[in-house]
Amino acid sequence: MRESLADKRKRATRIVKLLERAYPDARIALTFTTPLELVVATILAAQCTDERVNVVTRELFKKYRTADDYARANLGTLETEIHSCGFFRAKARAITAMASALGERHGGRVPETREELTALPGVGLKTANVVLGNAFGRPAIAVDTHVFRVTQRLGLARADDPDRLHDQLTQVLPRPSWTRFCHLIQAHGRQACTAKKPACPVCPVRALCPWPQKMVNRPGRGI
Repeated sequence: MRESLADKRKRATRIVKLLERAYPDARIALTFTTPLELVVATILAAQCTDERVNVVTRELFKKYRTADDYARANLGTLETEIHSCGFFRAKARAITAMASALGERHGGRVPETREELTALPGVGLKTANVVLGNAFGRPAIAVDTHVFRVTQRLGLARADDPDRLHDQLTQVLPRPSWTRFCHLIQAHGRQACTAKKPACPVCPVRALCPWPQKMVNRPGRGI
């Protein structure tokens, strides 16, 4: 029988409580001190591990402190500095274009609305929500690879597109829990509900998970 939205919301609330017990220290993995640093780090994190990004930004953030610093950066030099994050040419262009737009439209400051953030070059819905939730403390669901995979295994949403998945999750989860939910799902995705070999037998939310492959003690297929 198909699960009603009301029942799904109740199950989601129970999932959050169980994950909170399992991962009380869950938090954003990217290292940052300002909203601008988080925008840059999130752009770099596309198809790159947070650990690698943190290594790169350790020196990058010492050199580039303002939007104007990035806007005036030598593109070739910036490409070299972020090379190990992958797709370094596209990311360097995105960062400098984003920084130029910040200077032209917002006096060099990172805006605090989703609409203004997503209007910046190189900033999509995911990046905007990472910044809103973690730099400005506003409820936001950032659909990264872990959120995309784990929420579908848990049957909380179903979509081929991250933005559509985002919209579905906003209907299921209580707004105040949005950002915290992402931290918990990301921790769960890294430690238990991994892509290739999820640890279903020891999963803290196994009883609330409808994923068929959880019954098979081997790597599953699909999302």
